[in-house]
Amino acid sequence: MTLKLTTLGMAIAGLLAGNAYADTQLNNTTNTATNTATLAESIARQEQALIQLKQELAQLKAQQAEKQAEKQAEQQIDRQALTKAVQEQVALEAANSPWSRFKFESYGSMNYTSDEYFDNVQDTSPERRGRLDLERIVTEFGYQFNDEWDMEVEIEYEHGGTGSALEYDGFDEFGEFESEVEAGGEVMIEKAQLRYRPSKAFGVKFGNIHLPVGLSSVLHKPNQYLTVLRHRSEAAMLPAVWNETGIGIFGDLGDFHYQAQVVSGLNSEYFRTYDWIASGHQKRFEHINADELAYVLRLDYGSFKQPGLALGAAYYYGNTSGNRHKSNKLAGDGSVSLLALSGAYVDGPWILRGQYLQGTLDDADAITQANKTTPGLKPGNFAQLGSKAESFFVEAGLDLNHFFSVPLTVFANLDYANPLSEVETGTATKRYENTWTSVGINYSPIPEIVIKAEGGLHQVAVAAIPDTHFFALGVGYQFSL
Repeated sequence: MTLKLTTLGMAIAGLLAGNAYADTQLNNTTNTATNTATLAESIARQEQALIQLKQELAQLKAQQAEKQAEKQAEQQIDRQALTKAVQEQVALEAANSPWSRFKFESYGSMNYTSDEYFDNVQDTSPERRGRLDLERIVTEFGYQFNDEWDMEVEIEYEHGGTGSALEYDGFDEFGEFESEVEAGGEVMIEKAQLRYRPSKAFGVKFGNIHLPVGLSSVLHKPNQYLTVLRHRSEAAMLPAVWNETGIGIFGDLGDFHYQAQVVSGLNSEYFRTYDWIASGHQKRFEHINADELAYVLRLDYGSFKQPGLALGAAYYYGNTSGNRHKSNKLAGDGSVSLLALSGAYVDGPWILRGQYLQGTLDDADAITQANKTTPGLKPGNFAQLGSKAESFFVEAGLDLNHFFSVPLTVFANLDYANPLSEVETGTATKRYENTWTSVGINYSPIPEIVIKAEGGLHQVAVAAIPDTHFFALGVGYQFSL
């Protein structure tokens, strides 16, 4: 017990002594802690001030960057405004420049043909001939006077020559035709028209204008038809790219395009069996007789120059006897009526076009007899003229460029013509009933150039005349400025 108390006492004494020492140490520690806290507080205040200073510097930099960006944006806007103003000024000067209203276009073709020919209508033994022909070079000039008025002049150079002139002399040599030949070929005005178009729905054109009869008047550039030569079926009945002097109205109503014209008529003195009324076109005369006028109507759905479906119908009517130089040799009117139906479907790789022509000629026998007895009319064939003529063609093509990286189109074509389908008296000979079938290719190394090859069979509806074969190569171009 005593030992336990002693031990307890010693423990209490040790604890008291430890507490005294601890109090001394605590006082020293407290003073040190106070100094440390003060220093830490000072350091914290400095760090806080430094952080605030950094934040202010960052804000200042951001403000400066924002101002710089705004300045650059303003400068960019100024540059863009200046560029736009310069472009607008250049465009305005270009629009006011006479050259901006000027248009120039050209197209042409050169061909090689190898055909079997018959010397005359009685010949049944063909002879093969190869021929080269600078078929045509056409230049077209246009000028836009303002938004409503414009003009076009188209000049055609055919077969590389300067042409020939046929004059009628009513006094010397008892009133004969005189021909002055200067060179082979022709240079002729194919179009010279003024147009006034105040709206899309209505326009007027006058001068030497294209007649919208026959697809060749619409699609006459080398890249607009597949055959090497323009369609033979149309050439057997109509003037090529038929043009006359007159006036016409035209316009677009939705998907429909209409035309109506009053133009100079034909002259029946040069109607021939082999091309019916085509040679009656008065382009060979220096002056055009206009005692007889002709009337033309056409209505199209869609466009024959654009992809898609296009359908068209045209009608032509006109008397021809009054335009003869020797008008006293024929009493009848010699009226001509023509109906042309055409269609096209171009979609993707597929190309399909066709046309049917039918025409009638009144007083065909009287015209034949009058032409036989007209002095000076030596060229040509004076066989009987058809009182009815008809022709058609169908061409189908496949553009292989839609399947391969080759700008090549293969095609097949059928042409049929019979300018002597019916006659007024007697029986019509089959000698002028012709069918041409062919296949070929079109290659376009660039869009402005086309190279063509075609081979085919020519058949005459007479058993004694053998079928013949033909081959043709051609190159054509077209461009617009």
